[in-house]
Amino acid sequence: MPLTKTHRLLLTLTLTTLIHAQSPKPLPPLILSTQGSFFVGGHDIHSDALSTLPRYVPDGTITVDQMYVHYQIPATKLHRLPITFIHGCCLTGKTWETTPDGRMGWDEYFLRRGFPVYIVDQADRGRSSLDPSAINAVKSGKLPTMQLPDLFFVGHEAAWQVFRFGPDYPQLFPGLQFPIEAQTEFWKQMVPDWSPSLPNPNPTIADLSELAIRLNGTILISHSQSGIFPFQTAAIYTKGIAGIIAIEPGSCPDPKADMKPFLHIPILVLFGDNVETSPRWGPRLKACQAFIKFATSSGVKATLVQLPDVGIHGNSHMLMQDKNNLQVADWLIHWIDHNILPR
Repeated sequence: MPLTKTHRLLLTLTLTTLIHAQSPKPLPPLILSTQGSFFVGGHDIHSDALSTLPRYVPDGTITVDQMYVHYQIPATKLHRLPITFIHGCCLTGKTWETTPDGRMGWDEYFLRRGFPVYIVDQADRGRSSLDPSAINAVKSGKLPTMQLPDLFFVGHEAAWQVFRFGPDYPQLFPGLQFPIEAQTEFWKQMVPDWSPSLPNPNPTIADLSELAIRLNGTILISHSQSGIFPFQTAAIYTKGIAGIIAIEPGSCPDPKADMKPFLHIPILVLFGDNVETSPRWGPRLKACQAFIKFATSSGVKATLVQLPDVGIHGNSHMLMQDKNNLQVADWLIHWIDHNILPR
């Protein structure tokens, strides 16, 4: 329901000096028509292992695999399609919000450029519920230890290479754009990840399909671990998917996969700097290049871009948080405006 004028005033956000590094002049207030949150997907299960604590009943019904969605709609009507941001491994929707050093994140910037913005927490991550049954069943002796879910957390040292801050911890790549002086704040964003223990396909994929249908058209922007999710979502059902932007995807579709679902969906795969020399990301880049080559030969409107090739340098794997993140966002918006039809 649209908000009243009074409510809109309450939602007016004044930009502070935190963004002066990228904007020499204070920006005007950001006025929203509405904001809120909801869940999509999910299903009920019955379990007798909801708790191992005597004061809580272990038997009952819970809802799992739903996906949390936070949204903001700008008051200015530019008829632009909604953006859905999907975070990667060991992170949450915080990825797209204020940067570790306090600058404007992509959620606010895309809003200011007239896009409705939807930010999700993957199913079983962040504010999206998880199923504790297996853990409690093992603890209570109902299941063997080997049936404990796989859970991992990436340490600072390993993440340094994964996110391409430098070749080895604590070395830095020359010209690195990531605000390494704020790394303490970045490490606080990271959370445990047990995606290897989730059903296959990941429940987030069906949830994204439901969200795209509900929005009646959205551009899915994924990152890293979730990079493949929009493609898998389109393979299930293309309705509501207006475009796919995969930012440094952990994987791309197999070149031998069915390309029919992508024939009417513009696709962009985007990589930052220092990719070819990375043992992890170099092979992934080559695999995505193979997919794009086959997709375009099959009639799909698909493009792979490495930012240095368009004059943007120094970007880490976390390019939406890099010091030039708004420059990258402007490049993306230009690509969207020239490749994805507005409403």
